[in-house]
Amino acid sequence: MRNLLASAMAALALGGCATPAEPEFVPGQANPLVRDKFTADPAPMVHDGRLYLYVGQDEAGEGEMFRITRWLAYSTDDMMTWTDHGPVLAPEDFSWASRDAWASEVIEKDGRFWFYTTVEHDESDHGKAIGVAVADSPLGPFKDARGTALVKNSDTPDGPHWWDDIDSTVFEDLDGKVWLYWGNSVLYYAPLGADMISLADEIRTVPMPHFVEGPWLFKRGDLYYLAYAGIDAAEHEWEQIYYATAPSVTGPWTFRGKIMGIAENSFTIHPGIVEFGGDWYLFYHDASQTIDGVAGALGRRSVRAEHLYFNADGTIRPVVATEGGLTLPRED
Repeated sequence: MRNLLASAMAALALGGCATPAEPEFVPGQANPLVRDKFTADPAPMVHDGRLYLYVGQDEAGEGEMFRITRWLAYSTDDMMTWTDHGPVLAPEDFSWASRDAWASEVIEKDGRFWFYTTVEHDESDHGKAIGVAVADSPLGPFKDARGTALVKNSDTPDGPHWWDDIDSTVFEDLDGKVWLYWGNSVLYYAPLGADMISLADEIRTVPMPHFVEGPWLFKRGDLYYLAYAGIDAAEHEWEQIYYATAPSVTGPWTFRGKIMGIAENSFTIHPGIVEFGGDWYLFYHDASQTIDGVAGALGRRSVRAEHLYFNADGTIRPVVATEGGLTLPRED
């Protein structure tokens, strides 16, 4: 209080010409979570009482659709004060990839951290592909765990386009088996092998209303949840976040409706849902932010977060994007 009073008196002494400085922003204290760079496709992971958040750095120039150049990591132990750990992986870390640090998810298994993500394959198998990197720490250094793509475009020849193998989400079930879901327009899934770098069975598909991309698997109580970005053209031509529930990780899935509406100024939206400290959180992105005079756009998005609430029957209460984000008091 004394410092604030002294500052005010100094401004008066200068004849009122001084303008109070803007308060310094601390990442995580309001939306968007990161304000010094554009970020997209949030992927939260909890380990040892700390939440790690992996994002793609969105660097599209004027007229570019997407240019996501590397994956960054942030972490927190209180959901308010975040540590910026910088880049932890880049497309060039996969010798067979040519570009694009698209959506990812990291999972801990047997003391190692497995980073499943989307890149552009080189011309030997043109199209988007899923790679897997591994590290002994949630902050890396992550290294290509296979030397080849886990899933490439030629593995899904019936897919509608060359970018249908994107946005991997990974989930370990109670029996220790790990499952991979991914896709754009078509939702694919398969179990992973015990080595975490191979598929243990054939690739299958599952129909999902309005599905476009960005699947995210999680479990709460006895229910399995699949959140995803989808489009209901009768309502809007931009993506919104929908979800389904099931009694098992492979279904049968029951469509439950919408979690969140369209993202401000962005055709895309991408869910990342996690429980931390007994509370649930929804991470997503929009393009509302301007940084150093550069406005957000389709390829210049910003990660945000909100509290997530469930009804007594396990359904998810709709979420409205807020500026306060996680600084808002939790509801009882």
